[in-house]
Amino acid sequence: MTKISKASQMTAEQSDRRDFFRKTAAYSVSALAAASVMAPVKINAEDDPAIVEEKKWGTTFGYPVTHNLYGQPSPYEHNVTRRYTKLLSSGNYYASIAMCPIHESMGIITPNGLFFNREHGGVAEIDPNEHRLMIHGLVEKPLVLTMDELKKYPSVSRIHFIECPANGGPEWRGPQFPSIQFAKGMMSCAEWTGVYIKDILKDLGLKKEALWMLAEGVDNAHMGRTVPIDKVLDDAMIVWGQNGEALRPEQGYPIRLLVPGWEGNLCVKWLGRLEFGSEPWYAKEETSKYTALKPSGKAIQHFYANEVNSVITSPCPEKPWTDLKKGDLVEIEGLAWSGMGTIEGVDLSFDGGKNWVEASLKGLVLPKAWTRFSLMYKYEGKPLLLSSRARDDAGHIQPTVKHEREVMGVESVYHRNGIFTWEVTEKGEVNNVQVLS
Repeated sequence: MTKISKASQMTAEQSDRRDFFRKTAAYSVSALAAASVMAPVKINAEDDPAIVEEKKWGTTFGYPVTHNLYGQPSPYEHNVTRRYTKLLSSGNYYASIAMCPIHESMGIITPNGLFFNREHGGVAEIDPNEHRLMIHGLVEKPLVLTMDELKKYPSVSRIHFIECPANGGPEWRGPQFPSIQFAKGMMSCAEWTGVYIKDILKDLGLKKEALWMLAEGVDNAHMGRTVPIDKVLDDAMIVWGQNGEALRPEQGYPIRLLVPGWEGNLCVKWLGRLEFGSEPWYAKEETSKYTALKPSGKAIQHFYANEVNSVITSPCPEKPWTDLKKGDLVEIEGLAWSGMGTIEGVDLSFDGGKNWVEASLKGLVLPKAWTRFSLMYKYEGKPLLLSSRARDDAGHIQPTVKHEREVMGVESVYHRNGIFTWEVTEKGEVNNVQVLS
């Protein structure tokens, strides 16, 4: 029997691979030409080394299972990261925000390492063994819970988005960011695990005059926000889990409040105290901040739910169509969400809102959660004004920018949900624009 050296064997295997791909080249061309989303692919006369040559990773051992006992992303995904800007910072980044790369999101769940991050005094690092939750005020039996005692209550897991009410806020007067991450990245969506507050109150006994709840954090900002009792008794939660693991420190470890669909700042992190009372507390963050100034000079308070909204995530400035050729089929994708219910449908416009077509909803469609939408489009190399318009099952629909300004003016910061538009140029470049007519 003839023995083949390792080098000779490799040469023979490569030759076999080349012969195989030469024989199937004609079939590949016809198959790809017939495919619905692929343009015909030209097979070069020379072999593609990415196919016919064995790579290092196919001929050597990878690292052992003991290498990363907590898994890490591939180093080739280094651009998929949260990002920040001095424009939205105190200057030292203790009171600042890091935006989620929503254009890189797959499905509706944001990985914990990419979940947007808003802090008012830096990230508190808390020993859960020394942390306590105090519940008092207008309850029959005030109590203090350790983390172990809290987790003895029946737990639930729910998928909900959290959105900062200032998401898109810098753009009331006009487009500011040539980037979807900075324009709309103050939001994320996750599966949360914890306990409904109403289940704890069954043991404590809520007094009938209790109409409001104050939630306060124990970090150095001591964020305090007031929540109406109707919402508390509906779906407000104390959560300790996010996407199957403990909360990260920047998300409020060991526990945070979750108020599904409502302003993100209501979801107080590093939660240490719940107090029940008969009137709102009018804390700093609901007087000097998180109010909406109207053209009349009066400010709106106690408006909590994030309105129905949507944004196209592909194409976008980070994902342009510059590599497309006329006739290519391409998928338009985006995210829709509503703090008032469940997304019922999303329409797309290619002319800035003059005409609309309905997109398809993809995957899970859940209340107060991200909903993904999609439409296959034949690229024609023409300029477009690409817009999305969402509606929910409560009867709400996204307003035009013009209508939103007529109601709120341009001096506000929070709760922007006007129709968002991308300009797609003849070259496939994507720009942030606003349609005012």
